[in-house]
Amino acid sequence: MEIEVIAGDITKVETDAIVVGLFEDAGDLSSAPQAVTAVDKALEGAVSHLVASGEVKGKFGEVVVVHTLGKLPAGIVAVAGLGKRHDFTLDRSRGVAGEYCRALRRLNCRSIGSAVCSAGVGGIGPEEAGRALAEGSLLGLYSFTRYRKPDYGEVERVLVVERQGGAVPAVRRGCVKGRIMAEAAILARDMVNEPANGMTPTRMADTAAGIARKLGLQFQVFGPEEMEDMGMGALLGVARGSAESPRLLVLGYRGSEDSDGCVGLVGKGVTFDSGGISIKPSEGMGEMKDDMAGGAAVIAALSGIAQLECKVNVTAIVPAAENLPSGSALKPGDIVKAMNGKTIEVISTDAEGRLLLADALSYAVKQGLSPLVDVATLTGACRIALGPLYSGTFGNNQELVGRVIECADRAGERFWQMPMPDEYKEQNKSEIADIKNTGNRYGGAITAALFLSEFVDSTPWAHIDIAGTVSSNKESGYTVKGATGVGTRALMELGLSLAG
Repeated sequence: MEIEVIAGDITKVETDAIVVGLFEDAGDLSSAPQAVTAVDKALEGAVSHLVASGEVKGKFGEVVVVHTLGKLPAGIVAVAGLGKRHDFTLDRSRGVAGEYCRALRRLNCRSIGSAVCSAGVGGIGPEEAGRALAEGSLLGLYSFTRYRKPDYGEVERVLVVERQGGAVPAVRRGCVKGRIMAEAAILARDMVNEPANGMTPTRMADTAAGIARKLGLQFQVFGPEEMEDMGMGALLGVARGSAESPRLLVLGYRGSEDSDGCVGLVGKGVTFDSGGISIKPSEGMGEMKDDMAGGAAVIAALSGIAQLECKVNVTAIVPAAENLPSGSALKPGDIVKAMNGKTIEVISTDAEGRLLLADALSYAVKQGLSPLVDVATLTGACRIALGPLYSGTFGNNQELVGRVIECADRAGERFWQMPMPDEYKEQNKSEIADIKNTGNRYGGAITAALFLSEFVDSTPWAHIDIAGTVSSNKESGYTVKGATGVGTRALMELGLSLAG
């Protein structure tokens, strides 16, 4: 989809539809944005009449369509509700764009003209407003149609109309950044929405290799023989039950001349999780194709960081494998040895993600990467604790955890810090190995994070559990049904933050 920024009057734009934003407390339109009053005048008071009658309330997410009947070059005016002015945020601006773009697509609009309605509200500058509009439009219109015919024709063009000509360069810069952010999240969504037979460990490696070639990134892929040589017994143990060969993917971006420092992003890449011998219930098992969403997020984030030309060095590491039951599969009671030499008693083969991450984090530490951030659909316990809107955030370094949460907030992703009390380590103690891979049923997300902490040594580290936020079962704002791409934009913001 093309996004173009121009200076001009929204009432003069020749598109299928134009959009103006209205706050819930607009009253008689006397305090409404200039674009609204201009459209109302051109339509001979139609908008103010709808406001007075209560048909247009300006509530957040509301989109009311008015046909212009030849009074404007555009055939349709969409009045988008912005909610209460004091509640308006950058993320709400993204959500508004997603809502009106989808509403107009359903009316077969191929071109949309939009006034920059968020600039100046709540301290939002023109560049931020442009970014939010681009992100919200692209993410809100996303659909995964590789295996089916689309429900609607696609919106081909969004024309961003800025009344103040001097602000156009800033809005344009914001739109460029917003496109990069959105397209990275879309890449992650595409990878997660793929069926498990379309996104195997090998296909995941091929996807990462293609991105590396396109963007000039460093790329390595390790197979079972190399993993064996490196002592990755935990990762190889998980992969034993599948005919699909595991892969360890390593993508590198070098944006800084400082050769000493390099950030490590680690993403869980279980391309299908049946639970192994500790098999999951059949109901809902098809959703387990999304167990590689952490891996998709770090690959996509690195592609975005490279396109943003962040002056920071970043390496993304993805351990990719399937977790299936077979005669050769890992069994409850087995012991495996991780790359850092620690032995792990396997209590449940369905706690496999932490086994992959144990070796991947050990590898990252050996490579000298710091700080480390891992992203994983790790525990159902986190989903139960925080629901579908918040990702759990853990770590051994408060400054890093705080920065990760702050970056997520800027990206419009909700991260919530969870505790990591030493007292809970007792649950992970094994009688026959250094550690066991799961504790009891209480505090499961915490004990999983404490397990991972055994493999990072003293490296500053943050862990993001996205089990509850990886997908959505409804449309809302710029979130659509299916994969959300969670973590991608937060990690890109982290790259920008660490680059200063």
